Amino acid sequence: MLIAHVIREKGPVVHTLSIEATLAGAAHDLTERRVGALVVLDDAGEIVGVLSERDIVRELARRGPQVLTESVGSVMTRNVVVAGPDETVDDGLSRMTDRRVRHLPVVANGKLVGIVSIGDLVKHRIAAVEAEAAAMQAYIAAH
Repeated sequence: MLIAHVIREKGPVVHTLSIEATLAGAAHDLTERRVGALVVLDDAGEIVGVLSERDIVRELARRGPQVLTESVGSVMTRNVVVAGPDETVDDGLSRMTDRRVRHLPVVANGKLVGIVSIGDLVKHRIAAVEAEAAAMQAYIAAH
């Protein structure tokens, strides 16, 4: 199964914010949108980072509540790991595990076309394994 299939089923909506946004504003966006991460864009619309709930919590623990007045750019993950829609779910899971990230922005032809979480990919991998098992059981029952 390809990441494009996950995006097609999940939908292409990607919640983004500006690098100048405050962490308090980002925390509000994460809560309102019920997502675990936001893709950070520069003024030209290019991906410059990813901000997750964990990023905010880690900085709150380290530096206290005053960090919420700082910009997203001071805390976000800058070395963004991305995926292409033509990559397999297994490739995406492997990359997420190797790079220790929980969200992969999906980029096609230099354009942000979606985002997948590790939960999205695990869900689809489990569904594929269950379908394979059901097909095998049907085959065995027929013979």
